[in-house]
Parts: sequence; C-alpha cells; structure tokens
Amino acid sequence: MDRINDIFETLRENSKQGIIEVKEAKENGMNIVGTYCVYTPWEVIAAANAIPATLCSTSEATISEAEKHLPRNLCPLIKSSYGFGITDKCPYFSFSDLIVGETTCDGKKKMYEYLERIKPMHVMQLPQSNNRKEDLEMWKREVVYLKERLEKEFDIEITTEKLREQIKLRNEERKALKGFYELGKLVPPPIYGEEIQLVLNHAKFHFDKKSVSGQLREITEVIKEEYDQGQRRVESNRPRILITGCPIGGAVEKIIKIIEEENGVVVCYENCSGIKEQKQLIDENKDPIDAISEKYLDVGCSAMSPNDHRIEFLSELIDEYKVDGVIDVILQACHTYNVETFRMKEFVKGEKNVHYMSIETDYSQSDIGQLKTRISAFIEML
Repeated sequence: MDRINDIFETLRENSKQGIIEVKEAKENGMNIVGTYCVYTPWEVIAAANAIPATLCSTSEATISEAEKHLPRNLCPLIKSSYGFGITDKCPYFSFSDLIVGETTCDGKKKMYEYLERIKPMHVMQLPQSNNRKEDLEMWKREVVYLKERLEKEFDIEITTEKLREQIKLRNEERKALKGFYELGKLVPPPIYGEEIQLVLNHAKFHFDKKSVSGQLREITEVIKEEYDQGQRRVESNRPRILITGCPIGGAVEKIIKIIEEENGVVVCYENCSGIKEQKQLIDENKDPIDAISEKYLDVGCSAMSPNDHRIEFLSELIDEYKVDGVIDVILQACHTYNVETFRMKEFVKGEKNVHYMSIETDYSQSDIGQLKTRISAFIEML
C-alpha cells in the first residue's frame, strides 16, 4: 500500500511540472497551441510540431476581472477562461502562439471574439448534430481548415506520415488511460475518485505522451499487484458513484471531496474531463483526416442535438462499473447540460433503475454547506 501512496504523493508534488515542460519547450523554439475542449483534434496540432496545451478554466480567481467585460450570469468556465486570458495568470495561455476554440455553446463563441484581441484565435465551427453524413463532412472541412491554419501559422507541412505517427502515439495514451480507468470496475475499487482525478490531471498536463503512457501503465500495474495481494484501500460498503455532466476540475473537485468524505466513492467520470474522450480510438487504417474527424465528432456532448451518444455510453458505464448512483454536475448557466438533466433523470432512474441527482454549482466555495447536506442525504439513501 505504501507503493501506491508514494505514487500519488509524487504526482501531487509534480503537479506544476507541466508548466516547466512547456516553458522549456518554448525556449527551445517549439510552438504552443492552447486548447479548451476535447473536440479539438490533438493529433493535427502535434503533427505541426506544436504542443497542444489545455488552458486554465476551472478557478474563480480571475472571474471578477472577466465580469468587467462579460455578463455575471454566464457559465463560470467561460468567465474563468477569459479571465485567465486578460489577466495573463495562466502560464499555458502566456506561452501559446495560437488558441484553438470550438463552438460548443453561444457563450464560448462570443467570448472568443474578445479573446482574439489578446491572442491569435482559430475557431472550429462544430456541427449541431453528429448523426448525419452531412455533419461529418462539415466537421472534416473544419479539421482541414485547422490543418491549413497551422501550416500557415508555423510555416510547416503537416504530412500524412506525421498525422499517422501522432495518431498512433495518442492512441497508445488512450489505451493506457482506459486500462487505468478500468480499475474502477473492481469491487471494491482499489483507489478513490480523488486519486483517479489526480492521475487524469497528470496525463493532461504532461506533454511527452510516450512517457505518460508508460507511467500510466506502471501506475496501473502497481495498483493491480497490490490489489491482487489483498490490499484494500477502499471499504467495500461505500456506494459506487458515477459523475456525469460538465467538465470536472479545479474548484469543482469540491464535489468529489464531499462524496468521499460522506462515505461514497467515485468509480467513474463520464464527463469530457473523464473517460468520454478515451472511449474510442482513432482508426489507424483509414485516411488520417477521415479517421480523426470521425473520432472527434463522436463525443457525446450536450452541444449535440439529439445527444444519443451520451445516453448510450452512460448505459454501458453504469453496467460495467456497477454504479449505485449517478450525480449529474452542471455548471451554472450551462443551459445545454441543464436542459438535458430531465432526459438523464428519466433514463437513469426509469430505464437503468439507478439513483440519480443533479447538482448545479459554480467555482466558489459558498455552496459547500448546501452541497454537503444534499450529497450526504443522497449517499445515505443508497
């Protein structure tokens, strides 16, 4: 068990290593491309010999500055993203040569108009649905437009060979992440949800993907070995919770903490900061642009209408992870996810016969008491 504790302690100590990696890469002449969303095709950016870096967007620290330009009744993720841009408090934003956004919501796409005053922007126009041939054709054009913008911006040719190389590299990371995620299927789970999130953040903010894949496999192997030898870090009577909804990270991790303080355990994150992006590999046998377009458009986001992919994937996860309760986390003023809670509740409770609750929150700590009361009651019911 000490081996596992040592792993997580090392990850906590190295949480800022990603900033050092990007700084050194920038000093060595590498280009940095800031990204916000899992719809942004990582492989195309990496094939341009650039580093795709996830930008800061999950803290209330810069929201007051953002509200000087943006409405107060706007999603905290959008305000935080913009606030970090205008205050220059996000190192990844500072180092970025280009920012890539996507039109997952009206608030984001209008915010990008202001962000473009600070940094060069490339906005990918996302289709409204992902179940028609025309949707894929439109998204493929957007992927090509991004490729052409990167080639022009960085004076580089993105070849088919480079794309195939990056597809293979990122697929290996997805396989390693999937192997790590599936530890949550064990009963009882071998680690806590907070520790899962710690590993996910490590993978997201470290940029040598070959090294990250190796580290993920090593972490998974150590945890499996300890578990097979009878080590149990999580009590078997803890209700198993799946989190769905808006991205989890930064201040919203308060929900994970409360769940596990109240004797639950998070075994799976369905949301886009969790397993959603890793569920499908890019087909290495197809034309790279076709394969990249197909994989990224398949994400089950509430921006899509209808969003059947989310329901289908949620159904699989509830069964595979033996889930006792689903908590749907909604950021305030995220209208698409908020509207979808009715359908999620109908499906989870009606078709899957699993307990469900939705939580609307922001990045502040002001609702901690209320959240603790509600989550405690929910887990007690389970």
